[in-house]
Amino acid sequence: QVQLVESGGGLVQPGGSLRLSCAASGLTLDYYVIGWFRQAPGREREGVSCSSSSDGSTYYTDSVKGRFTISRDNSKNTVYLQMNSLKPEDTADYYCAAERGIPDWCELLPNTYDYWGQGTQVTVSS
Repeated sequence: QVQLVESGGGLVQPGGSLRLSCAASGLTLDYYVIGWFRQAPGREREGVSCSSSSDGSTYYTDSVKGRFTISRDNSKNTVYLQMNSLKPEDTADYYCAAERGIPDWCELLPNTYDYWGQGTQVTVSS
């Protein structure tokens, strides 16, 4: 049984930081792309970042480049999203997702991901 569990969300002020975690079970992280997505009220789901095991390939959407960092700890079967310099527009429910494969480059295409977590809420507000 594959399970992805997000944690680390919460309420922070603009300019603050959070680290989200995605703990995976029932799969070996080395063989999967992990993507982070977010969805704000009234908005479509948006890709944030992804990571492939192929030479540590990572990708970030333009709005978070320079502020967010995705990383893996294979010994813990966990993926992290470090979020710095948070802005109110980062407010959303954040989801991690897993896609079988080790591509040269990962993609933020929601329909290609096989497994999804339940999400963790991030609120950036004064």
